[in-house]
Amino acid sequence: MANQWVPPEQYVKTLPMHAAYACLFFTDTEGRPLQLHSSLAQHSGRWQWPGGNTDAEGESPFETAVRECREETGIVFTGRPRMLAVFWHSPGQWPVAKIGFAFDGGRLTADDIARITLDPDEHDEFAVRSMAEWAETLDKRTWERLVAVNDARRQRTVAYLEVRPDGVR
Repeated sequence: MANQWVPPEQYVKTLPMHAAYACLFFTDTEGRPLQLHSSLAQHSGRWQWPGGNTDAEGESPFETAVRECREETGIVFTGRPRMLAVFWHSPGQWPVAKIGFAFDGGRLTADDIARITLDPDEHDEFAVRSMAEWAETLDKRTWERLVAVNDARRQRTVAYLEVRPDGVR
């Protein structure tokens, strides 16, 4: 059977399923990361970047990041896609693995930040803080992700992270 051709419609039914999400990583002009504080019970008040799940057929990860950012902050991102990180989350909270993409949103001016309008159904505050300040605020896994993405941007590279219950690798 291994060498037998199977129509794509049948073959995909044998593959593991994954959910996908995408986000934009912004800093202010001084390089301090912007994060949104989740108001959703299932996210336990977690700090996040503007973004969310791909939930439309045929929507690309970058389109997801831009759409979610607009919905969550009012920021209409018009830049080009520049990948900073790819995440793989093991099944656990979700019944399938999740694949995530972080894109560089660039630097926001003080005026850009002042115009942020949060969707209160998803976030109750936003903050721009130094890495040292974020280190005091974030849990271990969220901090590890922030460091990796911030470093990827500074080094002009792409990070790959496996997010597991015991930490980020």
